[in-house]
Amino acid sequence: MVSTTLALPVPAILGGPRAVTLDAREANRWPIITDEDVAAVAEVLRSGELSLHPVTRALEDDYRALLGVRHAVACCNGTSAIFAALHAFGLEPGDQVLCPSATYWASVMPVLWCGGVPVFCETETTQCGLDPADVERKITPRTKAMVIVHLWGMPSRMDELMTLARRHNLKVFEDASHAHGATWRGQPLGTFGDAAVLSLQTNKLAPAGEGGMLVTNDDAIAEHVTCLGHFERVIDLKTPARRFAGTGFGMKHRMSPLSAAVARTQLKHLAERNARRNENLAYLSQRLEPMGFNTFLPPPEAQRVYFMFMIENHEERTRIPTRLLVEALKAEGCDAAYPRYPLLHQQPVFTEDRFIDLARLRHLLRETLPTYRADDLPNTIAANQRLIQLPPFPRADRALLDQYVEAFEKVLAAANQIAASRAA
Repeated sequence: MVSTTLALPVPAILGGPRAVTLDAREANRWPIITDEDVAAVAEVLRSGELSLHPVTRALEDDYRALLGVRHAVACCNGTSAIFAALHAFGLEPGDQVLCPSATYWASVMPVLWCGGVPVFCETETTQCGLDPADVERKITPRTKAMVIVHLWGMPSRMDELMTLARRHNLKVFEDASHAHGATWRGQPLGTFGDAAVLSLQTNKLAPAGEGGMLVTNDDAIAEHVTCLGHFERVIDLKTPARRFAGTGFGMKHRMSPLSAAVARTQLKHLAERNARRNENLAYLSQRLEPMGFNTFLPPPEAQRVYFMFMIENHEERTRIPTRLLVEALKAEGCDAAYPRYPLLHQQPVFTEDRFIDLARLRHLLRETLPTYRADDLPNTIAANQRLIQLPPFPRADRALLDQYVEAFEKVLAAANQIAASRAA
């Protein structure tokens, strides 16, 4: 709740002036493209090697060095890389995979196309990842793997989740698509599980336009991924899998060298650009936390990054419902929105299950499989309804951030009047 001795201007939603008057387009422009990126792409274009070019291998070397992993395989997008990783786990029809519902669909949908069955677990509200207690409750003899998502760049509770995985002999896939540069106890995210993927899509922290980097320390997984989607590399394998050189496993996942060229230059600037985002959002968090918002500050064990900046509205402190708060902030000129990702367990592709393989699996296996209800995961649903998405401010200066703070102060100071105006 705001405490102030000075009368604030009337909030814009009640007819007052807007708090945010500065142009935020440059402050939030992403990705940052410079002559360095243009030159890197031009070099590949001039070579004429637009399908196979050494720049892709060089990018993989960059990620191996960044994360300290044995293998990095560049794929055409993050979704294809996730599918490749899960396919390499060797899921069999009916195998259950523990997944979050609060994530982008690509974290989970590939489970279905590998014959697995997603089992949705609650998301805990301190670090935004799988709730270890709910995960443990939902482990069955059919559970084979776990999908850990480091949502918005916040490390999940890796100590507890990895302990559960080892205890129950589960494969672990890390979706680190939002988490380039984040660490848990000093160890880079993406290096805890059996395999991980970092998305390089345009909005990500180290973008390529489109692309995904699959990383693993497991030689067998790397070999399988190569055979699945990189047939041109199978001939170079030194194992019996080389016999598949004529066909691979029938898919093509390789990254465009043009994207790889962009990805290399962008990765060079990851640390400095992450630092600026972190500085801006740490400042904004320090101003918003005393007002009654949870800004998801990381615990001491974690170094987070910010793909997105989400805050949680504690209505008992702010005295204004989340939907009305978003409306009032928009009136002030803020770029405020509801969570970008709908909860997956509520989507018709799961609740109606005639669009995917679950119905056929039930017939094939002649056993009870998990069903999906929109009112499952009550904790995740309740937390999602309290969330507000704000810009990540990758290039903002302090003046713009202060105007956002002023917008929040104006709205909260007049929370009762705003609520009364909507009830009238």
